[in-house]
Amino acid sequence: MTEPILVDARGHHCPVPTLKLRKAHEAAAPGAELVLLATDPMARIDAPHFAGQVGATVLDVADLDGGVIRVRIQKAL
Repeated sequence: MTEPILVDARGHHCPVPTLKLRKAHEAAAPGAELVLLATDPMARIDAPHFAGQVGATVLDVADLDGGVIRVRIQKAL
């Protein structure tokens, strides 16, 4: 299994986290796991919405220390 693709959007505001996630998703291989780290609370809503639009699976959404939100998605096969 390959390492997850890290998309670090901490410190950026909407829509930048989702745009960074979209760019990484487009370049990722089918089945790849992408991990978005963001500090914008809207990422909790926007990233799963994006995943639904492109047919990706949301693996989890978690609140980490320091106000960081982690959203894990898997690109469709």
